[in-house]
Amino acid sequence: MELFQLLLPFIVLFGLMYLMIIRPQQKQQKERNAMLNALEVGDKVITIGGIVGTITRIKDDIVFLRIAPQVEIELKRSGVSGIEKAE
Repeated sequence: MELFQLLLPFIVLFGLMYLMIIRPQQKQQKERNAMLNALEVGDKVITIGGIVGTITRIKDDIVFLRIAPQVEIELKRSGVSGIEKAE
């Protein structure tokens, strides 16, 4: 019984950490993976570095972006920060 009383604060602390930190991060990671897997040609995206471009083609894990007329860059799919919303 004494051992349980000593461990109870640690168990409660771990439970709170799980609910407030670990679980939301897992949810965010799942949403990000779903967004990266749903990328399609023609999507307007923002890179992690802040570059805005339109996807011209996708080859495995590489995304090709048109950032200006006649200017195309390639980056890893994980370098995409998000899809720019249409206004």
